[in-house]
Amino acid sequence: MLSQYKYVPRPLRTLAALITLALALLSQEGQSEATPNPQTPADTTKLPEFEVASVRPTPPTNQIINALLTYPGGQIICKGCTLHYLITEAFHLQRFQISGGPHWIEEDRFEIEAKPAASSASSKSDPPLSKLPPNDEQRQMLQALLIDRFQLKFHQDTKEGRTYILTAHEKDLKLHSPKDKNEYPWAGGIGGGLPSGDGLRGTNITMPQLAERITSWLGHPVEDQTHLQGPFDFEYKTGEDDSQTTQDLASSVITSLKGIGLNLKASQGPLPSLAIDSVQKPSEN
Repeated sequence: MLSQYKYVPRPLRTLAALITLALALLSQEGQSEATPNPQTPADTTKLPEFEVASVRPTPPTNQIINALLTYPGGQIICKGCTLHYLITEAFHLQRFQISGGPHWIEEDRFEIEAKPAASSASSKSDPPLSKLPPNDEQRQMLQALLIDRFQLKFHQDTKEGRTYILTAHEKDLKLHSPKDKNEYPWAGGIGGGLPSGDGLRGTNITMPQLAERITSWLGHPVEDQTHLQGPFDFEYKTGEDDSQTTQDLASSVITSLKGIGLNLKASQGPLPSLAIDSVQKPSEN
């Protein structure tokens, strides 16, 4: 009986095996190029959105600049707000942490009225003061609005740089319970503005809020490690006149903080930032 096996010379078998292997590798390479990279969780997470929102340019007669107000029911009203300012509020960043974008984002002002759906957690919010900042969900809703209405495209980054750590000396603390717990949380110089030599004053302010305030003064992140439960009132006068002091702002802040029992120490840490890739002016509605 004849065998069904067909003899193939060894050189030809070797050549056929190499061809088969090459075809398999080319097929895998093509599949690899056709398969998209998996998305990160941040890419697939959908931001919460306002149920109703209107955006329009600020009338020239309106002189209000960068007023973002929060109301019961989660409503947000922005008056005379630049896009640059709206981005700082939406992403909870300081001015120095944002870069890029056309010049108009710091010049043109906008009016925004937005309200979340009744099913959202923010619809149950009841801030005692309209000047209080938005909560985390409202910030995310504002992000979604900027992405949709201003066609905001951006990328975020974090690098190492100078930071500050705020700590407390429990024995030397000169912090007091606030006289008015409904007063707007504030800190600054004795005469208002920056604490540039005359001292430091604060009203109804928590330590995390103070750390954020110092961040805006110094242009570097400040981390609160005081472990103090506020809010507090405080006042420290240096006895010096603003016009006569030779201290720079950072030195003045550090000196004044020591006067109320707080210590500000330079350190190294993460510096988050946001770079604007592109943006467009919204159509009025």
